[in-house]
Amino acid sequence: MFLNLEFQDKIKIIDTHCHLDNESFFDDLNELLIHSFKNGIAKIIIPGANMKDLPRARELSQRYEQIFFAVGVHPYELESFDEELFREFVQDEKCVAIGECGLDYFRLEGTQSKKELQVKKQKTCFIRQLELAREFQKPVIIHSREANADTFELLNFSKDLQGGVLHCFNASKHLLELAEKGFYFGIGGVLTFKNARNLVEILPQIPREKLLLETDAPYLTPEPFRGKRNEPLLTHYVARKMSEVLQIPHNELLELCFENSNNLFFKRN
Repeated sequence: MFLNLEFQDKIKIIDTHCHLDNESFFDDLNELLIHSFKNGIAKIIIPGANMKDLPRARELSQRYEQIFFAVGVHPYELESFDEELFREFVQDEKCVAIGECGLDYFRLEGTQSKKELQVKKQKTCFIRQLELAREFQKPVIIHSREANADTFELLNFSKDLQGGVLHCFNASKHLLELAEKGFYFGIGGVLTFKNARNLVEILPQIPREKLLLETDAPYLTPEPFRGKRNEPLLTHYVARKMSEVLQIPHNELLELCFENSNNLFFKRN
């Protein structure tokens, strides 16, 4: 069951990255969402990962006015990429972005030549999704793990993108330069972890107008709930840690992230 948490502060929050189409939400999703919406969650974006999950993401966006989705293929799910299906879903009125797409070198396996082939396949799919983002004039949700240099290069030299978000920002100073190209930085539960020293250090260097809140639910649950399923309401705990690190009032931080999220994903809708 969901965490039955109540918050006095009802300032609106947009969870910019939440896998509500994940099977871990099947049993109690309606109750969880009703409780979330009563406690300040104004909008939720379901990122695309595997294209077989797109019908459920779209169905949820049709059922709840506060839910939106993105169309994309995670670098671990390249085999699911289907451009015809991609084009169908991206034109839906509730689709607000392309992604999550990007590069992930954490699980490269085999000989050096096999690893190079895997990297090539990831880059090819990533570049195609960037091209589609440009064609449909939508922002991109970027996944980057142990691939910062290549991610930066591909984004830095991609022209006419509508900006996007570096999901689960991994505290790379190099990637901060992308703020000038319209990119935002998604901050989630990792910020609350004891080993998040690098992220805590670099957080004040991120332009405040480029900060977003996210959960990546059901994954990366913040303290003090690690080990439990993550969910949209736990953005409150991420926000509290952000306001502590940045030394700005909690409500001010929530207002800032809400405005930033609207600027990136909803100003065109």
